[in-house]
Amino acid sequence: MRLQDVLLLIFSLFLITLVVLQSSKDSIDSAFSGEKSELFNNQKERGFDLMIRRVTTATSVAFVLLSVWAMAS
Repeated sequence: MRLQDVLLLIFSLFLITLVVLQSSKDSIDSAFSGEKSELFNNQKERGFDLMIRRVTTATSVAFVLLSVWAMAS
């Protein structure tokens, strides 16, 4: 395995962990009952949720760039 492959594996596992750690804004009951979703509410993220979102975004960008680098070499 090349260095790029190992880094891609590490970044993908870290990204999966970050996505799992994010809190859900909808309950499972409303998904199955068809109730009005509050998906587009103006709720600002604060504290831990904001930090997790920013780290997830940065990790996603790094993963894409790393994927492009791995394909180019």
